[in-house]
Amino acid sequence: MDVMGRWREPAPRQAAQAFGDIPYASWSDYEPDYRFYPGDELEISLASAPELNKTVTVQPDGRISLPLIPAVMAADRTIPELQASLARAYSTQLLRPQVDVVAKAAPLKIFVGGEVGNPGVIDLTGDADALRAIIQAGDFKTTADRSAVYIIRRGPDGRGMMRRADLFRGLRNAEADLVPLRRFDIVYVPRSGVAEASLFVQQYFRDLSPIQFGFSYALGAQNVAQ
Repeated sequence: MDVMGRWREPAPRQAAQAFGDIPYASWSDYEPDYRFYPGDELEISLASAPELNKTVTVQPDGRISLPLIPAVMAADRTIPELQASLARAYSTQLLRPQVDVVAKAAPLKIFVGGEVGNPGVIDLTGDADALRAIIQAGDFKTTADRSAVYIIRRGPDGRGMMRRADLFRGLRNAEADLVPLRRFDIVYVPRSGVAEASLFVQQYFRDLSPIQFGFSYALGAQNVAQ
């Protein structure tokens, strides 16, 4: 109804866009430097003061706590960046401190959505690929299109990249393109026979992403790389 109490027909729902009409950066296999994330376990050592060596966990606020110095922000920093920050912090207590940071291996957090048994966040250890992620998320539903699985990833400049993979071949051919995954990748399995999938992007990726990664995808003006 409008402000006068009169009934008005609802506006027609706009047709969904195809994935190919949504702007993404071109796909690249660029491997960025590892950046720490809450939950990562780090070994901190100081050559000149081994009594201060400590194993710490990056806290939910992104900081780590160490002796003699205030908490230091570690999240979203590379190893060299964190080493430099810790050296500056310890320079008020030690003479020319040399800080070494070693990150322990942590599971890859991946979001799997669409036509799988248990969509959501999963942890993958060891060799991780899209097919393994889907199987760990409850496998394909009978309604899934296994030949057109989408992988969304943060690109080298922070923009979203997306590519499509035929995982149907991966069930029969060991040399198929299974797409090795990286931390925070999104794997989406569309419904079989449905060519338009931007409803997923609208609901899960742009507005209500089930994983808050600590960074945002900036959508560019390029089309999807197939």
